[in-house]
Amino acid sequence: MSKKATRQAYGEALAELGRINKDVVVLEADLSKSTKTAIFQSEFPERHFNVGIAEADLMATAAGFATTGKVAFASTFAMFAAGRGFEQIRNTIAYPKLNVKIAPTHAGISVGEDGGSHQSVEDMSLMRSIPGMVVLCPADAEETRQMVFAAAEYDGPVYLRSGRLDTEDIYKDTDYKFEIGIADTLKEGTDVTIAATGMLVHEAMEAAKTLEAEGISVRVINVSTIKPLDGPTILKAAQETKFIVTCEEHSVIGGLGGAISEFLGETHPTLIKKLGIYDQFGQSGTGNQLLDEYGLRAKDIVAKVKENM
Repeated sequence: MSKKATRQAYGEALAELGRINKDVVVLEADLSKSTKTAIFQSEFPERHFNVGIAEADLMATAAGFATTGKVAFASTFAMFAAGRGFEQIRNTIAYPKLNVKIAPTHAGISVGEDGGSHQSVEDMSLMRSIPGMVVLCPADAEETRQMVFAAAEYDGPVYLRSGRLDTEDIYKDTDYKFEIGIADTLKEGTDVTIAATGMLVHEAMEAAKTLEAEGISVRVINVSTIKPLDGPTILKAAQETKFIVTCEEHSVIGGLGGAISEFLGETHPTLIKKLGIYDQFGQSGTGNQLLDEYGLRAKDIVAKVKENM
């Protein structure tokens, strides 16, 4: 199984999209090498704009491009995009429903050594609460690529979250077709549903292998669109399995676990157990060390399932 960081896939997909769609412009806040928009910049320097370390200006300038008919992608680290740029995203982009794609990289604790100040575990919660905002979190490189194209075709604001660490392939050499608002059931099962997003989809699949070997039937769903949530797929899982475990590299407050809890609380009350960050900041360490430290590995998913069987 090969691996690639979703931020790398994002940069490559932008360049591919730029060759097809001449209206695509990319904006940056002085981090183009890290966010990989430098790949687009090297091929289309006339359509790449570095506003400097000024995230609010980044979002406002992207909104300005959108008013002229351009498809604007705005990139920086997730912490700074969702944090420093929040007011401009809310009032300047989402309120008038402008066609801006906010595409932050370095989301979650796997940013690693940069520490808690740079590890965004609240960004999906912030973006979910903005009316009309689409929130996406890809499982691997291929899904990232397809999300970039889907976001460009979608008329309206989109938040597309990617990460720093290399991520195992889920969809390479498959006929998978990503659609906004549709979750992908990777594996059917009848005892428990594991609903995961981002790089934790791979951990969920590994956990399912261990559980199946012990006689526990596991359904695994890749919920790569956090908003709008795929209600029918989640409801079906709740009706056909005994409980749901959600897995995300994000706070358990307001992210995937929150979205599923809110939905099922009104439609089909279900036991839901969450794996994610529990009301705490990140800390410095390698990305892999932090995934271990915060209990976001396959073994942790296995333990959570067994606790509730």
